Amino acid sequence: MTVPNIKRATIIGLISDTHGLVRPEVFEALQGVSQILHAGDVGPADVLAELATIAPVRAVYGNTDAPGRPDLVERIEDVIDGVRIVVTHGHELGSPTPPKLVSAHPTADVIVYGHTHQQLVTKAARRLVVNPGAAGPQRFKLQPCVAKLYIYQGQADVELVPLGIEPTE
Repeated sequence: MTVPNIKRATIIGLISDTHGLVRPEVFEALQGVSQILHAGDVGPADVLAELATIAPVRAVYGNTDAPGRPDLVERIEDVIDGVRIVVTHGHELGSPTPPKLVSAHPTADVIVYGHTHQQLVTKAARRLVVNPGAAGPQRFKLQPCVAKLYIYQGQADVELVPLGIEPTE
């Protein structure tokens, strides 16, 4: 981790692509976070209620979520401890990539997205681009995963947290 004084950092849970399933491992993986940001393809509203037993939740809608839901927004934009965060599902860009996301959100320090189900933490144009992976039903031979975003005095870092099962062949 590059965030100094990690014990004093704000820790935010990142989750995406639950598709109606909150795995039991999510509760331990996100224990102690101050809030959860969901990057879309949530599934039924009870997914957010279940996650809210861990910490307050804010969520964007994904391409499989019903339009017009009052519990989902198109995009989350926030500044936490000097770090500008954008959360989007990414489907609005077709196939989201770090360069496309940075172009679409040029003022963000951290961009969180979903849609591809593939875990990713990378720097693009000095921005942290994060896909926590899919936390719901296992698809595409990928291991379910969430992430933790650590923020302290204007710096951010991310830890991917795999959930229980190994990818299938």
